[in-house]
Amino acid sequence: NEEEALRNRMKYELDTIHDMGFVEYFLIVWDYVNFARENDIPVGPGRGSAAGSIVSYCLGITDIDPLRFNLLFERFLNPERVTMPDIDMDFCYERRQEVIDYVVRKYGKERVAQIVTFGTMAARMVIRDVGRALDLPYGYVDQIAKLIPNELGMNINTALSVNKQLKEIYDSDEKARFLIDMSIKLEGLPRHTSIHAAGVVISRENIEEYVPLAKSVDGAVTTQFVMTTLEELGLLKMDFLGLRTLTVIKDAIKLINENNAAGRAQGSSDENNAAGRARGVSHIITTDDMDLDDPNVYALISSGKCEGIFQLESEGMKNFMKELKPTCIEDIIAGISLYRPGPMDFIPQYIEGKNEQDKVTYDTPLLEPLLKPTYGCIVYQEQVMQIVRNLAGYSYGRSDLVRRAMSKKKTSVMEKERKNFVYGNEEEGVKGCVNNGISEIVANRIYDKMIDFAKYAFNKSHAAAYAVVSFQTAWLRCYYPKEFFAATMTSIVDNTSKLRVYIEAARRSGINILPPDVNTGRGEFMAVPEGIRYGMCAIKGLGKPVIDAIVKEREENGSYETLDDLAARLSSKEINKRTMESLILSGALDSLKGNRRQKMMASLEVLERAAADKKKNATGQLSLFDLMGEEDRESVKVALPKVDEYEKKEKLALEKSVLGIYISGHPLDEYRKLLDAKTNAQAADFRYDDETGGCGVKDNGQYTIGGTVTEISIKTVRNNQTMAFITLEDLTGSVEVIVFDRDYNRYRNLIRTDERLLVSGRVSAKENTDSKLICQSMETFADHMGSRVYVRFGTVADYNRKAAKLEEIIAREPGDDSIVIFINEGRFVKNTSKKLPVNSKGSVINHLKEEFGAENVAVVESKYR
Repeated sequence: NEEEALRNRMKYELDTIHDMGFVEYFLIVWDYVNFARENDIPVGPGRGSAAGSIVSYCLGITDIDPLRFNLLFERFLNPERVTMPDIDMDFCYERRQEVIDYVVRKYGKERVAQIVTFGTMAARMVIRDVGRALDLPYGYVDQIAKLIPNELGMNINTALSVNKQLKEIYDSDEKARFLIDMSIKLEGLPRHTSIHAAGVVISRENIEEYVPLAKSVDGAVTTQFVMTTLEELGLLKMDFLGLRTLTVIKDAIKLINENNAAGRAQGSSDENNAAGRARGVSHIITTDDMDLDDPNVYALISSGKCEGIFQLESEGMKNFMKELKPTCIEDIIAGISLYRPGPMDFIPQYIEGKNEQDKVTYDTPLLEPLLKPTYGCIVYQEQVMQIVRNLAGYSYGRSDLVRRAMSKKKTSVMEKERKNFVYGNEEEGVKGCVNNGISEIVANRIYDKMIDFAKYAFNKSHAAAYAVVSFQTAWLRCYYPKEFFAATMTSIVDNTSKLRVYIEAARRSGINILPPDVNTGRGEFMAVPEGIRYGMCAIKGLGKPVIDAIVKEREENGSYETLDDLAARLSSKEINKRTMESLILSGALDSLKGNRRQKMMASLEVLERAAADKKKNATGQLSLFDLMGEEDRESVKVALPKVDEYEKKEKLALEKSVLGIYISGHPLDEYRKLLDAKTNAQAADFRYDDETGGCGVKDNGQYTIGGTVTEISIKTVRNNQTMAFITLEDLTGSVEVIVFDRDYNRYRNLIRTDERLLVSGRVSAKENTDSKLICQSMETFADHMGSRVYVRFGTVADYNRKAAKLEEIIAREPGDDSIVIFINEGRFVKNTSKKLPVNSKGSVINHLKEEFGAENVAVVESKYR
């Protein structure tokens, strides 16, 4: 029965761990994971193959049930292949160091060290380095480097065999052949050293007795041997990884519980609290509340609204999710596994199987229980192991050896195992498919399929653990979007380009973004009934001590009422000219009396008076101000000048100067419909992302973007040709547009600062940097935004008689809208010789109706307004 099978597996795992000598290893990992959990440091649900172990799950090292996801222990520990287990752990990236410090304290700093890594000259990189050393033109070298497929494990020799264009250049171009030959000789050699992102080694005695040590630039002690050498020496390597998403989940849940508690105490009707109560949530929310079968969460993911959702927020993955339309956690696991170079080729087959499950066929009924969750596709390494075990009678350990041979493309081993798989091997205890009633032809066909899929098959244990994290972030976005986005924004506050993306995503979800506020805000972003309150930590020139002082003083002595009040209650270190101006321009003082311009004009006098009063108080002097009553004090406070607020454009520009982005609004807000309809990419898609290792747009892909021209650089190149480099800013950031000579001459009249343009073109991508757009065509927003004013005339002669009067009326109120002349006779539109721009919102329309008749004048609004 099920209980007995579970006990047998547990005993098998425990015996294996004991017999292989890894009991202490598990206890060491359990110890520091337990420290993290006891100290409220978020720990990931699992990472890598350790999630396939029941023992890891029962100890609390991992947090996903391996039986629910059909995960295999042998993918983690193989009794027939003695190697060190590898339990990598994710911790909150803000508090990861606390766990490492605990390990150092427990085992001694002389026994713990970080691990060195050597960056090597990979295929593309070595060609660029050699090309630079040979002083070859950058564009020439870049063209050759890009012909090497961007796949894991790719080398130059393999690239020459798979890319005909690269081979043709190699055979026909002597310079290219020399570049490539030199690069092959250097490929794989160390290029630089760095510290392993997560690896820490622990030794029984002082670590210097086992390996040579070195000091990094920042003073950290590292080994001089890399990770694999340390393992060969028998030293214990642990991985402590920092995962930002765990911090986001922790902070979002904290905000949710704070708001729910406040809502219960005050009877709040905030929509988030109401949503929580509607689902029966009256307790403290934890990740246990996140039902992995919740259809609302999968509907959100299927819509492509995945900004901030772990592993699913890249543009390509969002499109994949919209096409896949996941309905269960298995679909998310498969999505994470398939969306990589190589496995992507099988995505159409997977989607077809999901959409037409009744048409999925299996070569033998024995395959159905193994491949049904992935609609007939082999997606995971564990499935390869299960197939050879269930169909050919392989042992647990040997099935992993076959999986390794296939994934590493060891031809000789694979051909040897083919015979064993099909016909069996009595001496080695393999029964074989034929002896299990599967025909020779079918067995060979299955083996061929395994070879195709196994090259790219992914570790399901790792994908399942990360899919759970993906689901948790999606659940938070689905049910508590304000808290989720607030936590996400706090986590990337120093990354302005990503911050813009999340702010735009929040606005599209109907959430207002509110400016920071000294009376209600904190350092971090907050979810409030009105929307998301911007964190004061994002204001330039405002450090954490200043923010803490502002909040502490407010909590102890109440809200700030005026500039005088603020300046009087904070020290000169906490509130000086620079911080005061930053607070005013960011909107953090909007809740105080007066508008931003008034406060800016009065701020210096306020600070000077506050400083003088503090000086008198320090010397024990009483001022006339101290002797006054409350009414008299009000009369001598610094008076705000009687001036109007900044114009919207200036106000937004000043706001951006201290926040890095617009909060109160955006200059392009009125053009959102146009941008949605006419563009297929945003500036954020051109940004290089360290986490994904790429951009959201594809090299050489065709895209249209829209935005405001903020910078222009005109350069003259060879043959006196002119090029323009334009910075175009949209709702999510900026992108560089390159306009070559031919197109520059066509569009030079449109290329001017503050012009709003739609630009179509081809993407130019480089490794490890932002992509650019090569312009092929451009047009102004006005070409689409303007309304049309139709004026009807009976005949052409009638129009000719009244044309001068028409132009005279239009000239009274010029604008961005266009006049269309309709001639009733013949029913055609008259193309006038002059451009007649008009303001369709002004009084000119009434004048036209008076002159030509109301029935002959009509305004057709732009659908993008």
